[in-house]
Amino acid sequence: MSGNKPLDRKLAQQALDALTRAGSATTAAEQLGLNLATFNTRVRCAKNYGLKPDASIKQEQAAYIKRLEADLAKAQKDGLTHGAIRRGIIGLADSVTRMETPKWLAEPLRGESRPGVPTLFLSDLHWGEVVHPSQIGGVNKFNIEIAQQRLKRLGDRAVRLLSIISPKLDYPGIVLALGGDMISGNIHDELTATNELNSMPCVLDLYGQLTALLEMLAEKFGHVAVPCVSGNHGRDTYKIWSKDRHHTSFDWLLYCFLAKRFEKDKRFLFYIPDGPDALYRVYDHRYLLTHGDQFRGGDGMIGALGPLIRGHHKKRSRNAQIHMEYDTMMCGHWHQYIHLTRLIVNGSLKGLDEYAFSNNFPFEVPQQALWLTHPKYGITYRMPVRLDEPKESKKQNWVSFAG
Repeated sequence: MSGNKPLDRKLAQQALDALTRAGSATTAAEQLGLNLATFNTRVRCAKNYGLKPDASIKQEQAAYIKRLEADLAKAQKDGLTHGAIRRGIIGLADSVTRMETPKWLAEPLRGESRPGVPTLFLSDLHWGEVVHPSQIGGVNKFNIEIAQQRLKRLGDRAVRLLSIISPKLDYPGIVLALGGDMISGNIHDELTATNELNSMPCVLDLYGQLTALLEMLAEKFGHVAVPCVSGNHGRDTYKIWSKDRHHTSFDWLLYCFLAKRFEKDKRFLFYIPDGPDALYRVYDHRYLLTHGDQFRGGDGMIGALGPLIRGHHKKRSRNAQIHMEYDTMMCGHWHQYIHLTRLIVNGSLKGLDEYAFSNNFPFEVPQQALWLTHPKYGITYRMPVRLDEPKESKKQNWVSFAG
């Protein structure tokens, strides 16, 4: 505008409509490319002309508000459904979604000789899957019977290894981290066609096996903390969901059944967050448990290390920005035992399968991670628990040198 020339009514109407849509003079002025003083002048002119906002804008806003209300109602309904499943159907308290660190995990017991708290990492069981030895050169075999034997062997050998360090099992308790892919699932046609059992019978069978393992650990160690995250194999959706990941997973359902089973037993503490990560502490050492399916790809000769290290760096950066820092990340999924200072990758109960064999992945024995967290020194002893059949060893010298 210049001089006393009146403002064109179209420009005045445009400014008024922009203000109605944006709800803020500053935002509306920016959208029209005007400085705030010019924009306010045009709005005053519109009011002097007696102009009203375009009726269609009010209709758009009403429709938008209606959509928001519908989305909110759906979100509240979904949230109620998830809570109702825990409280009404399973009868499980909402406290499992929060981690209140028990005293035995936070405060070290007196005595310099005490070794700390052991963690047994259990993931990638693939319960119900069948591995045919004839299709992989005879180096491995897997079915439910073998899975049951290996799970029993896992508990027995973990206790045996920990008794070597502390013959009296002088530990305040044990952490049993459940890292997902507990069942094979029907996520691929070949699994649907070849699995020994379908998903729900697998959950029921595994529930009984894990119940026995948990009871044994509680008897040996007194207390058992059980952080849980879901994997990608137990899902009932075509692709893994970012929203409601846990609530579309048989892993989550299995964890809730176990938590309900031991709800009144003060020796047990379950932590089942609704998201993909579980953050918890052992003394001052901060752990992040995740399944690991979010890290994808492979890098030539270094294989899984490339995507794992990159993914670990991104997750640490994200968590630092939201004040959820951690010291060590634990994940499964890759079926390779790797224990670094800040990264622990678990093996599998299943061992080498047809997929790994046909893609020329390195041979990996069935094994699960076991380590100790000391109140002063952090992670100390690292003892992978091998689950294959014991082999007869030939008599050999205790040490020999190449001549």
